Amino acid sequence: MTGGELLIHDNREARFHYEILETLEAGVALTGSEVKSLRAKNVRLKDSFVSFVKDEAFLQNAHISPYKFGSYSNHAPERLRKLLLHRNEIDRLYGAVREKGLTCVPLKIYFKNGRVKILIGVAKGKKLHDKRESIKKRDADLALRQSLRKSR
Repeated sequence: MTGGELLIHDNREARFHYEILETLEAGVALTGSEVKSLRAKNVRLKDSFVSFVKDEAFLQNAHISPYKFGSYSNHAPERLRKLLLHRNEIDRLYGAVREKGLTCVPLKIYFKNGRVKILIGVAKGKKLHDKRESIKKRDADLALRQSLRKSR
């Protein structure tokens, strides 16, 4: 993250289940109570994905908890949220999903210059043996870091 960015939530599970081929930054159309809830980091991107309806992209199954101090105008936690993308970006994502059998998953959500942005990854699902390799690599890296820490 650079100086003007503040991480809200990182979807680490998506990187475990999917092989990320390319990433794309998108804005999100939100209500006021959703932004306040995001500032309190009350969000979960697990099991969320990007869906396409009538030439528009939407974030689906992203859980943003209702704002604690909200009133009757609070938002629904798992409503469809429109992604703000250019037409050529939507067409490229939709083509990858439809023709190549890929999927679009949110990787992280963050504030950038006061605006909520979401990093979308065009991904291909990993097979079980690929996940096992990821676990082995993660464990080897952990063992290496621990041995380096002990040697100091």
